[in-house]
Amino acid sequence: MPIPLFTRTPATLPVPGLPGVTVSLRRSARARRMSLRVGRIDGAVTLTIPARLALREAQGFLAGQAGWLARALAARPAFATVGPGTSLPVEGRLLTLTATGGRGAASIDGDCLLLPGPPTRAAAAAQAFLRVLARDRLAAACDRHALALGRPYSALALRDTRSRWGSCTSDGRLMFNWRLILAPPAVLDYVAAHEVAHLARMDHSPAFWATVAALVPGYAAPRRWLKAEGQTLHAWRFDPGA
Repeated sequence: MPIPLFTRTPATLPVPGLPGVTVSLRRSARARRMSLRVGRIDGAVTLTIPARLALREAQGFLAGQAGWLARALAARPAFATVGPGTSLPVEGRLLTLTATGGRGAASIDGDCLLLPGPPTRAAAAAQAFLRVLARDRLAAACDRHALALGRPYSALALRDTRSRWGSCTSDGRLMFNWRLILAPPAVLDYVAAHEVAHLARMDHSPAFWATVAALVPGYAAPRRWLKAEGQTLHAWRFDPGA
């Protein structure tokens, strides 16, 4: 029986040679070729195929990609649940989360991130502190780069996006992933400069990259770090149920 062109719950296929791994099959009227994707966060595997492609062709393609899929799944960072005693990277250096049991504001003391309240609230307190710190650092970086560029931005927002580290709209609204605060400061600064540069160039042309280079002359190194290590920033779970 043919698979319907569109279903609410995609069919799944096993992967030859990879017991326990299943692939969600998604048919798309827009797809012109088959594409296999491993979710960066949840590890979910999706095979997108043209709407009228025969199922046997999809199965053959999947069998041929078993080796690549095994490597991609093995390369995913292990999730780490945040809690008291966790060594968490903050601005590129490891801090030990410490629940103080008292009141007041969270703070950094040496190599410790001191968190008020009971241990059960440590993850939530850490996330709240990091979001505020991220906003402070990103606002300062964006202000500096926007001044150098001579192009003001209209708003700055934080999200926990999984597909991008930042964005810039045509009306000057900037958005960043707050998890950038876990990365070395140069990485956060590069992403801020990248998005501010879009205030002048809404593309990725050579002129755009020249603008980024003018704002951050050594942007290549933090850009490489983000490509190589960025997925590890998503591996930290602040909600045990997530």
